[in-house]
Amino acid sequence: MAPEPCLNDLPPSAKLVYTVLEYDAPLTQKALVEETNLSARTVRYALDRLDECNYITEDVYLRDARQSLYRLNTTAEEQTGESTPEPA
Repeated sequence: MAPEPCLNDLPPSAKLVYTVLEYDAPLTQKALVEETNLSARTVRYALDRLDECNYITEDVYLRDARQSLYRLNTTAEEQTGESTPEPA
């Protein structure tokens, strides 16, 4: 198994999805597509890459069990040295 790539090694689409989740999590894949203006396939690929790096967690979306909610892992913030902004 290859070593996990860090955030700097991820493609720009994954970095964009990471940034959107940093400010607006939790979001469904559909909401991420709308927020990022990326194609569904690109968002899916970005989520897969972020998941491989253990940067995100996937939860069941209770309003529609066919979808998942994605949010940043708390350990992802520790790995990058960043923290999510707190609302004013």
